[in-house]
Amino acid sequence: MISVIQEIVSAGLLIAGTFLLLVAAIGIVRMPDIFLRMSAASKASSLGAGCVLLAVAVSAADIAITVRAVAGVLFLFLTAPVASHMIGRAAYMIGVPLWKGMVIDELKGHYDTRRHTLSGIDGASRRAQRGTGPLGEVRDAGR
Repeated sequence: MISVIQEIVSAGLLIAGTFLLLVAAIGIVRMPDIFLRMSAASKASSLGAGCVLLAVAVSAADIAITVRAVAGVLFLFLTAPVASHMIGRAAYMIGVPLWKGMVIDELKGHYDTRRHTLSGIDGASRRAQRGTGPLGEVRDAGR
């Protein structure tokens, strides 16, 4: 009885994972600009791969395989958003054009691509100050 339930849950996760991976692949092909493609690639594909790895974890009778599959899911969910953010930031910095149907560019006029700084909405720019940290200004011990 347990093995039948295990097989059904594993099959359901595998079907859901492959469907999400198919949706991600279609999204990468059909989306009009890099930012929307990146969204499809990072969200749907990481969920799809996570479901496939969880299907492996459920169907495996060995605890070592289950631990590795769960570790893979955690690693995937921790790294995919960071990689997606960095790719999007790099694309925006080099001036990749936005889709013509984009309604609003919230970073336009607020992001300096030469200095890589972001100014606030009120116009006050936040500059990175060297030698400062969470405890305030760092001073030389010799002074």
